[in-house]
Amino acid sequence: MSDKLDLSQFEKKMVIRNLEYKDIDQIIELQSLCFPGMEPWKKSQLRSHLEIFQEGQIVAEYDGDIIGSCSSLIINFDEYDDRHSWDDVTDNGYITNHNPDGYNLYGIEVMVHPDFRRMKVGHRLYEARKDLARQMNLKSIIIGGRIPNYYKHADEMSPREYVDAVSRHKIYDPVLSFQLLNGFTLMRINPNYLPDDKRSHKYATLMEWNNVEYLPNSKRHFKTSYPVRICVVQYMMRQIESFDDFANQVEYFTDVASDASSDFVVFPEIFTTQLMSFMEEKSPSLAVRRVTEYTEEYIELFTDLAVRYNVNIIGGSHLVKEDDEEIYNIAYLFRRDGTIEKQYKIHITPNERKWWGISPGDQVKVFDTDCGKIAIQICYDIEFPEMARIATNMGAKIIFTPFCTEDRQGYLRVRYCAQARAVENQIYTVISGTVGNLPQTENMDIQYAQSGIFAPSDFEFARDGIVGETNPNIEMVLIGDVDLEILRRQRQSGTVRQLKDRRHDVYELKYKK
Repeated sequence: MSDKLDLSQFEKKMVIRNLEYKDIDQIIELQSLCFPGMEPWKKSQLRSHLEIFQEGQIVAEYDGDIIGSCSSLIINFDEYDDRHSWDDVTDNGYITNHNPDGYNLYGIEVMVHPDFRRMKVGHRLYEARKDLARQMNLKSIIIGGRIPNYYKHADEMSPREYVDAVSRHKIYDPVLSFQLLNGFTLMRINPNYLPDDKRSHKYATLMEWNNVEYLPNSKRHFKTSYPVRICVVQYMMRQIESFDDFANQVEYFTDVASDASSDFVVFPEIFTTQLMSFMEEKSPSLAVRRVTEYTEEYIELFTDLAVRYNVNIIGGSHLVKEDDEEIYNIAYLFRRDGTIEKQYKIHITPNERKWWGISPGDQVKVFDTDCGKIAIQICYDIEFPEMARIATNMGAKIIFTPFCTEDRQGYLRVRYCAQARAVENQIYTVISGTVGNLPQTENMDIQYAQSGIFAPSDFEFARDGIVGETNPNIEMVLIGDVDLEILRRQRQSGTVRQLKDRRHDVYELKYKK
């Protein structure tokens, strides 16, 4: 009896999946094949797509090779001019205008390798887009489609006549005919859509597929405002006798924030070093290790407070010893639904190295919350503009900066940089610091702070770009509202538009993670 035939040697698998960073070179090579004479994607554009909306970037992989792809973002189409260009609707290919609360999935490119165009690859990609629209409960898919065979008929037909002839199957156009077969209907014809699309004479057909399963959500409507209330705690470092004393002080401020219907309450950097005040440990490096022993109690305390008081807590930062025996400065986000996230401090100050031996983290994170995407950048980290730009590219609208500084010069470095980051990135920044003194505690003996909430500088924002600030060097809270809808509008049509007007052709920021 002969051995069974091994069928696996004949298999060639077709996979539809999301784009990954390792695919970028293949995508650029594929685009050069699919659209000769047109400028291909830049690596920086594709990296931006992945950072901002990976779910909308889809590839077809066949036998291990990328043979097709499609790119998308979410917008509110009503906010764009009917005669918009590809550059308008994609922010010059970087999709930083992606709006996760939008109604429409906008397709910005589909391509299939010329050698695989009889395998329904394009159809599979379009179906994947439709599935995404259904999963995300989006109202429709809109595309600006090329008409690449128009150049053959341009001398005898207007674009409207050509599109009409294709619609009635008198002329075949590889893009428009395909889109019509896939259930898209014509909305209008846009001139000057893609300047380098010579075959289409720069025209594009604006097409729409309506999601019949779309269910209007009462929470998703055109907003005149989207307020988020923030309570900033300027925390007094005073002598305490136990962890319970610390917990009572923290709960008091959480209660204050909750009573004011705050969405976030923010505590300062390494304020848990207050625990050193009841430890009989003179060596700073040993005292820090004693503080790390309270990590579980700290996490349990803040998790309970976030749920019980129904407020998202930026739990300052805490010194944590991890499995590698290294000590890290970590800021935790305690969501009011009981879930927890953490951000490691990436840039360690000379003092943290000298006195405590703190190790750096290596990843910039952005966290989803019930009030949009946020980032946490601990003290020194806000002084590095690349950090805030990376977080903004990943969708953050608010950057929280717990800080701890011992003198006015150090405080001003944090403040001025936080205000600069708000202007540069058209975001809100929040700083929360420690005040008071711990006379018997090495390296934590004096504090200086004036906490605040900062906005970009334009007409719709707070005067001087300051939503609010505390008085210097006294224990108090600051409660202020920031408006994410104003932020969104100003990014599109403000007096200046730092995000939209970046010169990607001159420079780029590359995040290595």
